Amino acid sequence: MIRNYFIAAWRNLLKNKAFSFINIAGLAIGMASAILIFLWIQNQLSHDRFHEKTDRIYVANNRDRNPEGELWAWQWTPKILGPTLKNTYPEVEDFARANECSFYLTLGDKQLQSDGLFTDPGFLNIFSFPLKEGNINEALNSNNKIVLTEKLAKKFFGESNPVGKVVRIDSTDNMIVSGVLKDLPNNTLFRFEYILPWSYMKKLDWDDSNWGNNSVRTFILLKAGSSQQAFDNKIKNITINHTSNNNYKATTEVFTQPLADSWLYSESVNGQYTRGRIESVRLFIVIAFFILLIACINFMNLSTARSEKRAKEVGIRKVAGAQRFTLIVQFICESVLLAMVSGGIAILLVQLSLPFFNQLVGIELFLNYPNFFFWLSFILFILFTGVLAGSYPAFFLSSFRPVKVLKGSFRTVQSAISPRKILVVLQFTFAITLIISTIIVKHQINYALSRNPGYSKDRLVFCSLQGDISKNYDLIRNELLSTGAAVSVTKTMSPITQRYSDGWGFEWPGSTEKDKKVDFIRMSADAGFTKTMNITLLQGRDIDIFSYPTDSNAVVLNEAAVKIMRLNDPVGQVIKEGDMRWHIIGVIKDFVFESPYASIKPLLLLGPKSWFNVIHYKLSPNRSTSESLKLAESVFKKYNPNYPFQYNFTDDSYALKFKEEQRTSTLATLFSALTIFISCLGLFGLATYMAENRIKEIGIRKVLGASVYSITSLLSLDFLKLVVLSFLIASPVAWYAMSSWLKNYEYRIQVEWWVFAAACLFAVTIAILTIGFQSVKAARANPVKNLRTE
Repeated sequence: MIRNYFIAAWRNLLKNKAFSFINIAGLAIGMASAILIFLWIQNQLSHDRFHEKTDRIYVANNRDRNPEGELWAWQWTPKILGPTLKNTYPEVEDFARANECSFYLTLGDKQLQSDGLFTDPGFLNIFSFPLKEGNINEALNSNNKIVLTEKLAKKFFGESNPVGKVVRIDSTDNMIVSGVLKDLPNNTLFRFEYILPWSYMKKLDWDDSNWGNNSVRTFILLKAGSSQQAFDNKIKNITINHTSNNNYKATTEVFTQPLADSWLYSESVNGQYTRGRIESVRLFIVIAFFILLIACINFMNLSTARSEKRAKEVGIRKVAGAQRFTLIVQFICESVLLAMVSGGIAILLVQLSLPFFNQLVGIELFLNYPNFFFWLSFILFILFTGVLAGSYPAFFLSSFRPVKVLKGSFRTVQSAISPRKILVVLQFTFAITLIISTIIVKHQINYALSRNPGYSKDRLVFCSLQGDISKNYDLIRNELLSTGAAVSVTKTMSPITQRYSDGWGFEWPGSTEKDKKVDFIRMSADAGFTKTMNITLLQGRDIDIFSYPTDSNAVVLNEAAVKIMRLNDPVGQVIKEGDMRWHIIGVIKDFVFESPYASIKPLLLLGPKSWFNVIHYKLSPNRSTSESLKLAESVFKKYNPNYPFQYNFTDDSYALKFKEEQRTSTLATLFSALTIFISCLGLFGLATYMAENRIKEIGIRKVLGASVYSITSLLSLDFLKLVVLSFLIASPVAWYAMSSWLKNYEYRIQVEWWVFAAACLFAVTIAILTIGFQSVKAARANPVKNLRTE
């Protein structure tokens, strides 16, 4: 019986080629879009849930109140926290700290800079990152060992086993390869190509026991049966207790978060992780569902629009004894068959578009063909789509009364409100909502892009102080200036586009106990900072240890810091940081140091008593960029011969700040375009069938003198009313959604009226173009031929 249903369905599809093409095209594009989105969603939801001990792995976090009294939480913890938890609380089975690093690895003439991770021996026990070669218990138990990923091992050693062989780090230390790790999956928060033991970090003197230095992530493996809530209650005051004898007693509480939740819930609201990537996941679940629904609506509308053509078929089948249930099954089978054909085309479209989509989302997604659950999910997806698309037409068509149909008295009723009109309005409501949202997202990005960063990115280059650069810095600086490669040079703690350090607990004249909770960004400089960055100096002078040796403990404030410190005459004042005294020598204009969407945070630009990691230099404007870089390369090669010349343009680094929003904008634009296209396919089909059903009416109107314009307007007006109604519904929905989204940004646009006008104009224009072709074609047809047609 089912076989006969599918045979009849196949013949019906072949008989109505135009109808079938529109439905298959719409469904295929809708299904392909949904599959792409679901692949991304599946990747996000599976992050770090594949570890065997996931249910016992937790991430340590801090929670405290800011000066305004609001609770906020962060994932960075003191280095001393992990071992203290392990040694103090029996519930802790193991721990692992994670501190990212980047070194040059050398093997013979092969040299490569890649990202690594400092961690504890417990890392390989806690996480399910299996070793292809080596022993888990011995891989990180010595400060001269290194574990390579499979990919990095092949780059250096090819197919041979590298265990026991030596790799040189930064031309300073020889490390023995103790293991080869399988390449990391793309659904983990970790991104590294090698692992170094924490003991090597101690050897470099990068470890400390400061409970106020929150600079690493700490992962905890609790013993089986341990309660997270009970454990959190025990460790809540661990930082407070360990700072009770200091000049500044911390008020920071410690708590844990399940590893499985840490990827999706990474943004703190009132001290709890309730937001983050989960919002994007929810958004794209809605988008995927509605794109698929819009494609299904096309099928529903076109099937019911053809109701008169299939009414006699239904009537004859009922007279011949067919039950309504069997007719429903037949029509469902038709839609399932159409969904199967569309599904096959959708898989092909997904496979072709995956490279572009992967580049767009920054993740290597793939269709897992060998996996049984992939095919089971795909079959269920097709059945769901087929049943969803065919349900309304099946019940609608099977409800016809055979007596009325066979007498010829059956007619579809034109009413002000009908299911078909409701479905069209639903289609375009979602499409217009996406259009408005896309315009606002792009406007917000452009608004931030046009923001003055407060410094000049033009010809500003930076690189890390690696190898002998730090030792030979004075020689490098002098030669960069003397050769004309650069017009100014400065040494800093971090690139001007990033924050490496922040802190609180500072005191100044007139400060209160509450002021100790003010979080200051910390930067450092030796000399020439304002000149190199082209930052405006408002008061005093810049740090310059060459002219003023006492500037080693000098500090320059930005405007935000002066404001929050309430200092009327800051130059000459002293800031206390424990036993350290920083002397204020100047004030600079605010500049964008972190997110271009956020307000400017208070900044302390410290002298050389702080530390340095980066060198900035401004290339000479009197030469081309390539010529200046060639000169700079010769200088760095001369004084740092064991390392390749590397540089980063500040404008490229600054542009990365917009990457996430631009990705969201591109995805929104893409799916808006697909939604509009699918909706217009359905509109085109409806206009075609409407013109066919009113062919005699059009002929009579033309005989009576109606113009092509008046007939075209008549045929188009009903559809345009639906599009305008969709706009009226979509506008408040989009306004509310985007107003909520914009609240996440301190530096943001206001939603303006022209956005809605532009979206309405675009939607109406697209609808007119879609409907207009069929309307004009019908209006220009020969009325004599139409009136003869029976």
